[in-house]
Amino acid sequence: MPPAPSERMQRLKPYPFAALERRIAELQAEGRDVIRLDIGSPDMAPPSFILEAMEKSARDPRAHGYAGYRGIPALRQAVARFYARRFGVALDPDREVLILIGSKEGIFNLSLAYLGPGDVALVPSPGYPTYTDGALAAGADVFYMPLRRERGWFPDFSEIPAEVLARAKILWLNYPNNPTAACPTPEFLTEAVAFARRHNLLLAYDNPYADVAFDGYRAPSVLSVPGAKEVAVEFYSLSKSHNMAGWRVGMLVGNAEVVGTLARLKSNIDSGHFRPIQEAAAVALTHDDEWMAERNAEYARRRDVMVDALNAAGLTTERPRATIYVWARLPEGWRSADYAARLLEATGVSVAPGAMFGEAGEGYIRISLVQPVPRLEEAARRIQAFQQALGG
Repeated sequence: MPPAPSERMQRLKPYPFAALERRIAELQAEGRDVIRLDIGSPDMAPPSFILEAMEKSARDPRAHGYAGYRGIPALRQAVARFYARRFGVALDPDREVLILIGSKEGIFNLSLAYLGPGDVALVPSPGYPTYTDGALAAGADVFYMPLRRERGWFPDFSEIPAEVLARAKILWLNYPNNPTAACPTPEFLTEAVAFARRHNLLLAYDNPYADVAFDGYRAPSVLSVPGAKEVAVEFYSLSKSHNMAGWRVGMLVGNAEVVGTLARLKSNIDSGHFRPIQEAAAVALTHDDEWMAERNAEYARRRDVMVDALNAAGLTTERPRATIYVWARLPEGWRSADYAARLLEATGVSVAPGAMFGEAGEGYIRISLVQPVPRLEEAARRIQAFQQALGG
């Protein structure tokens, strides 16, 4: 019999989607038609020029060795050019850019690099579970900053107790936001940078949805705030922006000291990403964005179908300007896990309970726009019928 897992593992709960995945697999094995609107994995393929770049590189016999843990120079340079063009942010590709095997591993490892017992991570609730998981794995404590509808889904920094701030080291923020789809204002980003500077915090800004936006909206980078690089780093990812979730291409940019610290940790954990994937990612970041506008128009159509149907069914939601999510408020009295479970069993439509993202997400569900319009229309019909059966 093996020994007991470490105390670190005892602090970690199974990833929230694991149990849901198991139940969906059981239903599908029974022959049920499950429409998955729970996980945020894009259903559309990357454009052909990315696939062609990957294939060309993979056929090169020299492309199959270790590629280095910082990322190949061509990709780091492409990231720097992309940030200059897209956000007006200047980056040194050698000191201020680090390639990640998906931003999730970087988010988790940043906590290992900067947190330990007695430290505190300031985490939004609702929010991406890995912000919490990384802190717990590092032995740190977590203070949850509630995001409230009446505040536009922004945290109120004045609510953080002084004794918490005295131990806090990382401030996590994520906009456009998962799961609420809220978008940042310039004033809020300026406030966040000033708050981090005032309290000697590392501002870790997660920005994977910046390029999934609609109705003319352009999401900013926190690094566009003057002086932000003194206190901030930003995570960007090709998972949502380029339909490359399974490729696991992310990047950390910003403060050179923090980038170097995470690079040192990663040098002891991994040996870098597969070179053909990195070369294809470099092409993705330098190519014409016309295809992205067409892709976003498709997401906007999906958003409109789902928002209109949910509001008609009595689930209150706003029309998001970014992300691949719709954040819907449940009728009074429903707990999100109960509603999602009953909806799945009764209709085969799978959604993410808001409480999966933290206590402040209770009373909501998150719906991912990762199905074609006809499937979303079918899901909408099932949800409306479910609501009618409930008397709502």
